[in-house]
Amino acid sequence: MGTLTVTEFITLDGVAQAPSHPDEDTENGFRFGGWQAPLESPENDGVVFEEAQRTDALLLGRKTYDIFAGYWPFAPEEIPFTGFLNSLPKYVASRTFSEPLSWQNSQLLSGDLAESVGRLKSRYEEVAVIGSLDLVQSLLELGLVDRLNLWQYPIVLGAGKRLFGDGTVPSVLDLVDSTVYGNGLVHLVYELAGPPTFSSMG
Repeated sequence: MGTLTVTEFITLDGVAQAPSHPDEDTENGFRFGGWQAPLESPENDGVVFEEAQRTDALLLGRKTYDIFAGYWPFAPEEIPFTGFLNSLPKYVASRTFSEPLSWQNSQLLSGDLAESVGRLKSRYEEVAVIGSLDLVQSLLELGLVDRLNLWQYPIVLGAGKRLFGDGTVPSVLDLVDSTVYGNGLVHLVYELAGPPTFSSMG
């Protein structure tokens, strides 16, 4: 069985909405889009791409797919991600999308989400989910996420969609890797370790 890894760029207060561009996702009146770029560190240049190269397939929600499909097929070839993402097998989890999908090597997941994602994990060694916050909540609830790859930036926004919002399934996370960069950016990799237990201190 393969591994499903969720990669998110988040603030200290857990917001993962629209990190890359001011108009990326303005749902619910979100006005802080593009918060990530001013906080990027040259120290982590290439690390995200290096990690991504372990990916065999990409699983996206409808909104993130639309954003990616509107950019990467037309992106400059000198960007390392361009050729990689365009050639990668891509799957879209959506009840509102219909074929055909415009981005090359893309197809719609059909049927029950747990069963269809389970088939992906049996077919590929490393399935990656990027963004796709609504989808991520469903995957966490179904126990299908194996690893959380989090890039946490030194900023709080106080509003926006959070990675762990209302309805999050209680879980214990094992920290398996961490890196702190000079500008306060923290890279955290967790594996899901199951439900928590509870007791009294002392």
